Order: sequence, then structure tokens, then C-alpha cells
Amino acid sequence: MIRVVICDDHAMVRRGIRDTLADAVDIQVTAEAGSYAEVRETLRETPCDVLVLDLNLPGRGGLDVLASLREAASPIKVLIVSMFAEDQYAIRCLRAGAQGYLNKAGDPTELVVAVRTVAQGRKYVTAEVSEMLVENLASPTTEALHSTLSERELQTLLRIASGKRLSDIAEELMLSPKTVSVYRSRLLEKLKLANNAELTVYAIRNELV
Repeated sequence: MIRVVICDDHAMVRRGIRDTLADAVDIQVTAEAGSYAEVRETLRETPCDVLVLDLNLPGRGGLDVLASLREAASPIKVLIVSMFAEDQYAIRCLRAGAQGYLNKAGDPTELVVAVRTVAQGRKYVTAEVSEMLVENLASPTTEALHSTLSERELQTLLRIASGKRLSDIAEELMLSPKTVSVYRSRLLEKLKLANNAELTVYAIRNELV
């Protein structure tokens, strides 16, 4: 039996994932969580073979969860299920330690296949991502500037591009406004941009939002 923990901050999404996996006789959802803190606590108390994880969590995000699991040398396999475009985030997540990546807009039947695949210790990506990886190997391209961003910097960029004020971002990420301001300064420097408007245009052009 493959024991699965679901981590997503939207209860309806968790319910949809749970219902999809319920049809598989070899998969059992053992627990759910809605944040970084909740999933860390849950994984300490609940048996888990595969963590189905969203990237966009309140406060510390999915990449932070991946980092904590890798630091602890955890045997838990992680399948990212996110609304973010695969061509922008799949490789980043795989490099961070995830075993698989699925877009929430994909076919629900893929979820069962993906969970079984990563539970066996193998990688799972869609055909589109596989093709992208092959093309990159055949014709290496210069990585986009945003590939160098930290998890916090990326979270800040996405929220600025969504029109949120720094004070709102600070509250949402559970950080001080001064810290968020530092992340914004780093973003402008790393992306070679001048202001929030240019950050927003960059995010849109690169299909980050």
C-alpha cells in the first residue's frame, strides 16, 4: 500500500486529489495539511511514502518543504502538483529534490500513475516536459535570469506581479516589510530591472503568472 499525504492550502483541491486517489486500491491517503508548518508536523506523526505537494503555500512554500526533506535525508518521495506552468517550474522542482511534477490542469488519471511511479523511486514528468528536457540536451540554451532566484525571491516576484503591496506580501509570507523590501531589491538587481512595473512585465513575458 502506498501511503500518501496531501499538502495544499485549498481544502477543495485536497478533496479533489483525495477523491481521485480513492479509486486506486493500492493507494491510501493517510493525512492532509495546508501549510509548511502543518505538513512538517504531519510528516513527523504520520506514515508517508509519497507527499503530494503544492508549491504555493502560505508563508514558507513548497520548495522550502523540499529543502527541509532533503536536509533531513528523508526517504519520502515528493510529487509536486501545482498550477504553475511546467516549462517554468518542473525542472526547478526536480533539481530541488522532487521526484515528479504535474500541473493541476492536467488529466486526473495522470495523478494515480504519477504517485505509483514516484513511489517506485522513479521520476515522473509529462510528455511535454520530457520533450523539453530532450530539446535542452540537444540544444543547450542560456538559463533565464529568474532561474537564479531563491524561493523567497520567487515568491516575492510572483506577488508583486499580482499587484500586491510590499506590506501585504510581508503579511502573507510572515516576514517583516523590511525583509520583503530586501528581497525586492535583490530581484531588481538579479533581473536587471528598475521598478515594480518592469518586474510585472518580466513575470508576464516569462509566463510566471
